[in-house]
Amino acid sequence: MKMRTTVVVIGGGANGLFTTLDLALRGINVTLIEKGDIGSGTSGKFHGLLHSGARYAVTDPEAAKECIQENKIISRIAPHAVKDTGGLFLGIMKSDLEFYERFISSLDKIGIEHRTLSPEEVIGMEPYVNRNVKIGIWVPDKVVLGYDLLASVAITASLNGARIMTYNEVIDFIRDNKSVKGVRVVDKISNQIIDIEADLIVNAAGPWAFKIIKMAGLKEIPILPTAGIMVVFGNKFNNMVLNRLRPPSDGDIIVPYFDSSILGTTATIIEDPDNFQISEEDVNMLINEGAYMIPKLKEMKPIRAYASVRPLMKTAESGREATRDFTIIDHEKEGLEGLISIIGGKFTTSRLVGEKVSDMISDKLGIKSESKTSKIKLISPSDLEIERYFDELKLPKVLLKNVLERRGTLDEERYSTSLYILLSLIARGR
Repeated sequence: MKMRTTVVVIGGGANGLFTTLDLALRGINVTLIEKGDIGSGTSGKFHGLLHSGARYAVTDPEAAKECIQENKIISRIAPHAVKDTGGLFLGIMKSDLEFYERFISSLDKIGIEHRTLSPEEVIGMEPYVNRNVKIGIWVPDKVVLGYDLLASVAITASLNGARIMTYNEVIDFIRDNKSVKGVRVVDKISNQIIDIEADLIVNAAGPWAFKIIKMAGLKEIPILPTAGIMVVFGNKFNNMVLNRLRPPSDGDIIVPYFDSSILGTTATIIEDPDNFQISEEDVNMLINEGAYMIPKLKEMKPIRAYASVRPLMKTAESGREATRDFTIIDHEKEGLEGLISIIGGKFTTSRLVGEKVSDMISDKLGIKSESKTSKIKLISPSDLEIERYFDELKLPKVLLKNVLERRGTLDEERYSTSLYILLSLIARGR
């Protein structure tokens, strides 16, 4: 089978989806290829934090500036997927307090809103916090519901003309001398082979980007696959995002996510994102560190742990020191036309990544158009005539019926994830 599109985007995580949406809104014919479901890789396994940038204000100010900008934009275009919890940086030990002046000065330089709280104010807001807390700094951290946002981006892109092909895996490139002319994919549901011709291909495969690069016949790219482990507790012990008042380290951030508290994270360099094990030693280390902020964590058994592999730029030898910024590589400079790779970035900055990649593509195609993703409101289930699309796509109405019948029941708040899964089905079917 053969298909034709202008741009192929490889990878259905946050970077790939926002790139697809940005291109579609510019009127560019775009097809996204994802080997699993949307967000089944790194973007579905992050911490749930919509960064204010405060965490990186001292050590990575450029990434911090991008975070606070995108925090405001994502909150505006996807209010249904954002919980405005706020965040607290806690000064507990002497070393924390010694970091205070540098931290405040960096927040001021970047323009991140903040205010300093007394121990009594902190404990009043967060009853489980360590009673030895000496100071707290409030910042505008928020929680983002990952799958809700990704499904909203996917359906908004689809309704604006993008083709979303989940459960399709790229197995080869279609090449012509020193340029790529498309990709060969296998539909993992039908086992059908599809050749997709394209003018440009965007490698947004995250920590798997190096495999795509190798498939294209290029040398190694500057990527540092870094595993971050998160530990999930079945109780919610904090109302706001809690950070230690120190440079980013292990076990120093706790995110309130629905009825859980999620403790993280590590920064371990790995070789293969498909072969990584979470050790009991790492989990215990995180709990011991997190207990400095919430001592009760040591008394509670976590319900599970999970890990995401971050595709960091190789700007340092350690995962903790590497920047959280992103870079866009045009492989034409390496002698291969038609291929662009995205390296690095964060879930919080994925919309900005999509804008910058689409700017580059528009220039290459000679299209004069500006990004619209900072202004459009993303579609959510409450905005969508979901029943009409089920009719159009001939999807079983019983799927929708079973979900919608949760409305007005004890479990109404729990059914929204199912609606977003249905949204991604619609995006794939269009």
